[in-house]
Order: sequence, then C-alpha cells, then structure tokens
Amino acid sequence: MTDLRFVSTNPGKSREVAAVLRPFGVRVRWTRRELPEPQADTLEEVVASKLDAVRDLRGYVLVEDSGLFIPSLAGFPGVYSAHFLKVWGFGPIFELLRGRSRRAFFRTVAGLQRGRRRAIFVGEVKGSIARRAVGKNGFGYDPIFVPTGWKQTFAEVDAEAKNAISHRARAVRKVGNALSAGRAFGGSVGGPGRPRGPGR
Repeated sequence: MTDLRFVSTNPGKSREVAAVLRPFGVRVRWTRRELPEPQADTLEEVVASKLDAVRDLRGYVLVEDSGLFIPSLAGFPGVYSAHFLKVWGFGPIFELLRGRSRRAFFRTVAGLQRGRRRAIFVGEVKGSIARRAVGKNGFGYDPIFVPTGWKQTFAEVDAEAKNAISHRARAVRKVGNALSAGRAFGGSVGGPGRPRGPGR
C-alpha cells in the first residue's frame, strides 16, 4: 500500500481522488489547506505554485488544478474557472453563449511531489455546455457540462459513472499507473509493483 497526501479545500475532489487511486493500492489522506492560485496563463503554472506551497509535507503529495475551457469564448473561464464560478455562478456563461458554439472541454493538471522531485499528469474530457443547470451530484461546473456521447450532465450521474471518464479521473489514473509501476518521476521510485487499476 502506498500512502499519498492530497491537498485541497474541496472534499468532493478528495473523494474522487481516493476512489480513483484505490484500485492501484494507493491510500489517500486528505489535507485541507488553502493553496495559492496566482494570476497565471496556464493550469501548469498554478500547479507549480501549489507544489511550492506544500514542500513542508513529507512523502507523496498530490495537488491539482482544473478548468472549464470554452473555445468560442477564447477559452474562458479556463484558469479562472473556480474564481468565476464563486463570484458569478452559471448565469453569465449562458448569456455569453447565446448564438455561439457550446463546445467545451474540462482539463485537469495534477502535480505529484516527493521531496525535490515532481511530475505533472494531465487529463481532459470533451463535451458541451448544457442549456440549463441540471443535476445535484458532483460540484463546480458539473451541472452544466455534458460529456461527448452523453445526454446527461456530470451532475446527473453517480460518482462511479463520472470517474470512468472525467478529466480529473484521467489525470489521477495516470498518477496511479505511475506509482504502481514505480516510475512516478521517470525513474524507479519504489512502489507496489505492476499497475492493478485500469489505464485510460
């Protein structure tokens, strides 16, 4: 069993991460901590700042940052997704999308750190913005995001269905594969052996 500390203020994210990593023999411990979210152009830059802020924690430490990107709005809200949602909610997005393409994608950048070593893992899922918010499960933009090939939003399905394809699950599953293979940082770092969870 490999222990990993996930740092976030969001309990929903912690539950998702724990569920995805469990099949890989990784036990997730949640540390609730406010992390810096600097004005940056990319999720990778934000994650780098978060990793800098958790250098005091020992062992494997995982942070992540996610964004909803809408090409017809030049990628907005993107790296500002969490702040925009907290201040404005869904309303302005629906207004801005009138007469525009509703195509969108979620992107997650997960940063794994142990001592001075770190690695980045990326996950994406494509879809579109719903006409209205539907569903009570999940969190964040889940009620307005319909993955490609689905007729339901992420918020209308249970956690297992969401974790099968979500952006965060795809990034975290890569973390699990890397840890299981003992090559989280591009070289042998020890671990429980061959991957036991599903790759995606």
